[in-house]
Amino acid sequence: MAEIKDPENTILIELKGGQVVIELLPDVAPEHSARMKELAREGAYDNVCFHRVIDGFMAQTGDVANGNMEQDFNIRMAGTGGSDKPDLPAEFSKLPHDRGTLGAARSANPNSANSQFFINFSDNHFLNGQYTVYGRVISGMEHVDAITRGEPPADPDRMISVKVAADA
Repeated sequence: MAEIKDPENTILIELKGGQVVIELLPDVAPEHSARMKELAREGAYDNVCFHRVIDGFMAQTGDVANGNMEQDFNIRMAGTGGSDKPDLPAEFSKLPHDRGTLGAARSANPNSANSQFFINFSDNHFLNGQYTVYGRVISGMEHVDAITRGEPPADPDRMISVKVAADA
């Protein structure tokens, strides 16, 4: 596992294959980083599925309204919801959407990010300047690479638990 330099701004995601360590970037995207920590501390991300996983592109999760349901209908609905908190304003930066970066998922409205996020499987520079980058995987990318593909996957992988490292 990578050395954790700032436990307050490090997220630990437990997947079926092991732990993914994400360094948040509060200097770049303070509101997105704060929201992820807030939802993690509430346990909102626990058992939420990866509802959109496209090979060579990204794995999307974080629908805390619909993504933790077991029924097929709700799995198909995953990706349509967020949290009960207000949407976030875009925090676009010069940081590229490189492999392992964390991006804020949103609708067509740039200021509609809420709880959903994606992890890039590869460099996706066509997203630069259009989606907020607010973290990067520093350890465990092999576990992200192993997430079951699909839109939605027939049997989606889930985030078993999501914690702020300072609380773990």
